Amino acid sequence: MTTQRRTFLKTASAAIATTRLPILGANDRVQIGVAGLGGRGNDHIGYYGQIEECRIAAVCDVNQAARERASARIEKAKGYKPSEYADMRELFESKDIDAVSLPLPNHWHALATIWACQAGKDVYVEKPASHNIFESRKMVEAARKYKRMVQVGSQSRSLPHKVQAVQLLREGAIGKVFGARALCFRRRFSIGHTPDEPVPPGVDWDKFLGPAQMKPFSRNKFDYNWHWFWDTGNGDIGNQGVHEMDIALWGLGRTDWPKSVSSTGGKFIWKDDQETPNMQHASLLWEDGELSFDVRNLPTPPEALAPMRGPNYVGNIFFGDLGFMVLDGGGYQIYKSTVGNFVGARGAGAGSKERYEKVAEEKPVAGADTVPHMRNFIEAMKSRDHTKLTADIEIGARSAAFCHLANIAYRTGRVLKLDANGRFINDDEANAMQTRDYRTPYVVPEQV
Repeated sequence: MTTQRRTFLKTASAAIATTRLPILGANDRVQIGVAGLGGRGNDHIGYYGQIEECRIAAVCDVNQAARERASARIEKAKGYKPSEYADMRELFESKDIDAVSLPLPNHWHALATIWACQAGKDVYVEKPASHNIFESRKMVEAARKYKRMVQVGSQSRSLPHKVQAVQLLREGAIGKVFGARALCFRRRFSIGHTPDEPVPPGVDWDKFLGPAQMKPFSRNKFDYNWHWFWDTGNGDIGNQGVHEMDIALWGLGRTDWPKSVSSTGGKFIWKDDQETPNMQHASLLWEDGELSFDVRNLPTPPEALAPMRGPNYVGNIFFGDLGFMVLDGGGYQIYKSTVGNFVGARGAGAGSKERYEKVAEEKPVAGADTVPHMRNFIEAMKSRDHTKLTADIEIGARSAAFCHLANIAYRTGRVLKLDANGRFINDDEANAMQTRDYRTPYVVPEQV
């Protein structure tokens, strides 16, 4: 083949990928491929199975046993057998697939999304959108360049009571909002130690590691516990915590970078293989506000008026000059400051006593949160308008990036200053941590 013909084909393929639109009428079913068939991948299969407008046409995983289990589950539930792929690139190239759902490990989110966009596929990618800040930027660029619908699995954006709560904040329900506290108290336990061992039959360890550096296989680096290793995960602030980070930024109405970030904590009590902290506090500061974040995997009491729901609590507290709002999966409560006179007061507040009175409360509507979020993705695909997405990639990538800021500050052990473009000021070490050392050929490109 001549060089000119190679160039023509490459250019033509890019043009097709850029302009390709699913031929979807009102009654057409979107053909979905699910890549990543672990715990969350099985959830995706169940959720998409509830949506009449779509059909799970293909499954993909580096683990043969996982593919076979997922295929058998779909065949039993739906009466047909989906196509199976061991390599996601082959899935993305399939002309029978309109969109892909990516419940993959964190380190794969960006590259898989970019590949899928380049192949002309719309994408539902799980949170956190990216594994590092550089990837956040590249994912947004790819979605816009190839005109793809890219929805991030920040399903809180589709919950009616959280949408209503943020609207109330916008309308001044607690006055001028100046701060938020995000809480991620998830009771977890030590993962212990697992030795290096041969790769299990049917597992493609090279493809699992992908952009991460090659390391020997061990059980703790596979399955769910990859979350607790820096090469593949981002700790709990980037796992459960990214939901609370997203809601905090949403409620604050912040789309700009903070002026500084600091983070302290450590891994306490546990003596195991985990690299990420099990206790972490982060503070992100603007000139006119603050976002603080607390992660704790050990026993934790209730905080402020936020209720304790068993051993776990995740949620947000927003602070305004007239009161505060507690917002979580159980609903929201608004408390306003009330002042009553009393005798014997001293100081600036003499003659008055401040109390907090609950003035509004809303419980969530019954039902799962992810299915409506996926339905929103399907509807946006049909409209070809990314502004219809409730958690467009630009939103999800920003929330992930703020988790990465906190982790970089934690790992460097110092207060970091940022410029208006999100670069650390006079800190080459911290800026180097905005990306990673990619392993060929699994490289997130500078030019998407």
